[in-house]
Amino acid sequence: MRPVLASLALSLSLLFVAQNAKAADIVVAGGCFWCVEADFEKVRGVGDVVSGYTGGRTANPTYKEVTRKNTGHYEAVRIPYDPNVISARALYDLFLRSIDPLDDGGQFCDRGHSYRTAIFVDGPEERAAAQAAIAAAEAELGRSIVTPILDAKPFYDAEDYHQDYYKTDNKVLTRFGYVDQPVAYQRYRKGCGRDARVKQVWGPDAPFLK
Repeated sequence: MRPVLASLALSLSLLFVAQNAKAADIVVAGGCFWCVEADFEKVRGVGDVVSGYTGGRTANPTYKEVTRKNTGHYEAVRIPYDPNVISARALYDLFLRSIDPLDDGGQFCDRGHSYRTAIFVDGPEERAAAQAAIAAAEAELGRSIVTPILDAKPFYDAEDYHQDYYKTDNKVLTRFGYVDQPVAYQRYRKGCGRDARVKQVWGPDAPFLK
């Protein structure tokens, strides 16, 4: 191959690798997906996080089905990220420190199967990264992590009104009357005790504490 053609082929190959490297995501369940989405959209290298459902038996489930019926689904999020900026392992580390990984009955004020935590992995590399993150978390806490590592299953996007809930400029009806949606979200998050419990488990340096 001529040097110019070889150089062009190498450049195209590197471009292909770089483009593929940016097409990465992880799927995790950490209780209320509004909160997980809000946390991870602040992370450098993370794109538009999607709230959804996964891990269960029902195709195209609705929110009511997931939270009120025996679908087996978790509230989860798909986190797209740029591996040139942040790794899957780093994201798993952040995730474990954004939840209570000692609670297997739900998260904070939200109880039941759909609110339990989990890491869904697609392939041996993601599994190894998740296992390493859990081992590090157990060493830090001196306790066993109950958040399981599960094989990936189909991920179904949640309804539109669940996406970007924490920042969408709508009015919603609450027990305080109609308020801006971001205000309703912050009241829910505080009232549910999410940040207070995360601080209790991980200390004041947990990454997403307000």
